[in-house]
Amino acid sequence: MATRNGSARWEGDVRSGKGRLTVGQDSWTGRYSWSRFAGVLDADDGPSPDTNPEELLAASHAACFSMALSLTLGERGHAPESIETQARGHLRVVNGIPTIQEIDLETQGKVAGLDQGGFARCAELAKDGCIISRALAGVETINLSARLA
Repeated sequence: MATRNGSARWEGDVRSGKGRLTVGQDSWTGRYSWSRFAGVLDADDGPSPDTNPEELLAASHAACFSMALSLTLGERGHAPESIETQARGHLRVVNGIPTIQEIDLETQGKVAGLDQGGFARCAELAKDGCIISRALAGVETINLSARLA
């Protein structure tokens, strides 16, 4: 069975500290901090050059779903020209704990020979089969909006 890796180092307290994370074997390295997360519990401090785990999770979900949709379409004889997906994780405080309670997936595909209904059905199958969707089974709601380009 395959194993995929990521690592992180954090320095300091949660609000003023900083971190560095690595995806895979140095595929991507970047900074992360509280500042992008602050709008959930504090006043939003505005844009930051840092990312956070919630954004990485959203990007991972968008990437995995796009690949799952490509697979689902291809298996049905409709290999896509392109698929673009946005994932938005809705952070809320539940019982005093920050929680991703809902995720919106918005996807658009350029697929020849397929109508909107067929595309939407394939997107639902892809959402159910996506590795990250399955890993996020504890999220109350994962909404999907799928349209052809």
